[in-house]
Amino acid sequence: MTKVRQSEPSFRKSTVREYFESIVIAVILALFIRTWVVQAFKIPTGSMENNLLVGDHLLVNKAVFSPTTFNAESAVLPNGPVDRGDIVVFKFPLDPERDFIKRVIGLPGEKIELRDKTVYINDEPLVEPYLPSHMTRLVPGAVAVAQRDNHGPTTVPDGHYFMMGDNRDNSEDSRYWGTLPHDHIKGKAVVVYWSYDSGAPEIVLDTGLGATVRRLASGAVGIFTQTRWERMFHGVR
Repeated sequence: MTKVRQSEPSFRKSTVREYFESIVIAVILALFIRTWVVQAFKIPTGSMENNLLVGDHLLVNKAVFSPTTFNAESAVLPNGPVDRGDIVVFKFPLDPERDFIKRVIGLPGEKIELRDKTVYINDEPLVEPYLPSHMTRLVPGAVAVAQRDNHGPTTVPDGHYFMMGDNRDNSEDSRYWGTLPHDHIKGKAVVVYWSYDSGAPEIVLDTGLGATVRRLASGAVGIFTQTRWERMFHGVR
């Protein structure tokens, strides 16, 4: 009897410690994956339409480019070059606490110029099949907007990139705030894992229990009716 009583506390302590260690390991792994491997982002604006829509939820590969937290990370984690056409998430140069998502247009050392909406790289027009046709030229009768439709020429510095949104008429990008330093890049957008069209907000006049129930019911139904199912697991290009 004495031996049994002495072993029970030890058993409980061992079990609690195992649970605690499992939780700590899970948290460490989650932080490692989020910091250096993959992270989820949500599209808040229409600057990348029609390729990325407001409400798209993305997975971003953070290991594909050199990590940005510590210089030593690049020695142990895989990384590759940034290519033209990549859609990347990055720290906004004017406010590093904010994340932006844009497409890489100009590479280091290249001369970039916009002439009536057409992008020229080293004096050659850039073919951009990902853009709607009305985004690549001025509509007849329209007047070019300075800085938006005509820009440069400017040379991209070493270690920098010229970034633009696909929705050229509604994008705050390198035309306005300059080139992007490489160490501001967080990762490459790879897939839309969920897309939700929130639509217009519901207006509820009363605040009673009935209104609360209706809001909860509407939200539950909306998850199914307002999900863009055709965009689920849609590759980012």
